[in-house]
Parts: sequence; C-alpha cells; structure tokens
Amino acid sequence: MATPVNVKKLNEKAILPTYGSDYAAGADLYACMDEAITIAPGETVMIHTGLAMEIPAGYAGLIYPRSGMASKRGLAPANKVGVVDPDYRGEFMVALHNHSNVPQTVEPLERIAQLVITPFITADFVETDELSDTVRGAGGFGSTGFK
Repeated sequence: MATPVNVKKLNEKAILPTYGSDYAAGADLYACMDEAITIAPGETVMIHTGLAMEIPAGYAGLIYPRSGMASKRGLAPANKVGVVDPDYRGEFMVALHNHSNVPQTVEPLERIAQLVITPFITADFVETDELSDTVRGAGGFGSTGFK
C-alpha cells in the first residue's frame, strides 16, 4: 500500500513524480522550465521541478541521479544525494552537474533525477569513552578485502 504524499504545484506546467515500473523505488522528477538549458562541462545549474511536497514525519526525500542520465550523459546531482527533510515546504530543485567533457542540454519536462522516500531514525548521540569491540575494529576503507 502506497503512502500518500501531498504535492503542491508551484507552476502549472509541473509534472507530478512518476514511477517507471510497479517495483521502482525512485519516482522520476521532471524539469519545469520554459526553454532548454545547456550545462557546460564542470558546471552546476539549479533545475526547477515546480513542485513542493509534504514529506511525512519520520521520512526523508532522497534525490538521486537517474542512472541513464548519469552514465550516458554525465549529468547527476552535484551533491550526489539530496536530502529533503520532512519539515521543508519549499520547491524541490536539483543542482544538476555536468561531469562530462561536452555541453549537455536539459529539455523542458525532461526527467532529471529520482526521488526515494524512505523512513529514518533520529539518533540520540551519547558521548562515551569506550565502544564495544568487533572483529573489524577500526579497519577503514578497504579493510574487509576484495572478492
């Protein structure tokens, strides 16, 4: 059963998020603009969606790249994953960065990113002098080996 999320159109041309399949985790977000925007190599441009949402309490909206756009055109959110808190009521925007070495054009109403709505916990951070022991311990990046 789907969780209802209230969405307010801030622009009459805005498109509500859509899922590409019955089992998709991410809903596509669409560019809401009057004309195409060209993003130069290494440039980041804020792309409007024309939408504001009411993410339910206890959930966050995570904005991820669309895999095809990222792998084929080098376009992905500049912050890698955008985090939308449940108390934010402003417009959802995507800071789209061109990682390629050629200009990339984003068309009006093009799918630009995907939104995953997921539950989260709020931690109560408690300072301590000792942590419990584990087999891994303080082993960091690459410490578990390659297989």
